[in-house]
Amino acid sequence: MTTRCAIVTGAASGIGLSIAQGLAAEGHDVVIGDLNEENGRDAAEQIGGSFVKVDLSEREACRNLVSAAAERYGKIDILINNGGFQYVSPLEDFPEDTWDTMLRVMLTAPFLLTRYVWPHLKRQRWGRIVNIASIHGLIASPNKVGYISAKHGLLGLTKTAALEGGGFGITVNALCPAYVRTPLVEGQIAAQAKTHKIAAEQVIEEIMLKPAAIKKIIEPDEIADLVLFLCSDRGRSVTGSCWTVDCGWTAQ
Repeated sequence: MTTRCAIVTGAASGIGLSIAQGLAAEGHDVVIGDLNEENGRDAAEQIGGSFVKVDLSEREACRNLVSAAAERYGKIDILINNGGFQYVSPLEDFPEDTWDTMLRVMLTAPFLLTRYVWPHLKRQRWGRIVNIASIHGLIASPNKVGYISAKHGLLGLTKTAALEGGGFGITVNALCPAYVRTPLVEGQIAAQAKTHKIAAEQVIEEIMLKPAAIKKIIEPDEIADLVLFLCSDRGRSVTGSCWTVDCGWTAQ
């Protein structure tokens, strides 16, 4: 098996960590890019990879992440744009600075990282980019205007890059999961339980899983398994796709 170099953002925990673990288990060199230095370094040590502290809201930090990966491993083959955060607020009260930061982290950073790795992928005529979007890249919910706007834009970036990369052996895809068991979602459960004055289990059953056909929270390794397929040679004919992993939520 060919050893590839993969950059995974937001991989100090949750979905990103599971993806980084899966790529490392397949023998790839993995560079974890995250703002959480302690958890990020621990994760990198655990998988035998590298860690680069990165603030995805900063253009130069994105450039440095790619440069550090290329300098250490001599090439870049795979980019997983996973970093992000959630903020819940009615549109009329949504802070303008939070809007700016969300778009920089979840839309501008994936564009910049894609742009910076593109010459590496194009030169070797092989590359894989997977953007971790959300079902909120396909549908909307109240009080998440920043998150939903960024995720909708990320799907547009995915499709455009796929069209431009096809002739160079570069595939670009997106994943659109529903609720995944991550620290971010666990925090949302606790916050909604407090807001609605109900138990955490009620939040899961009556709010989060209400639209889903399969009543379960998705596990991070389920997302990682699909990413590993898309990053392999088996996924060479799949590009420009938005893979919905939502337990039937959007089938309605």
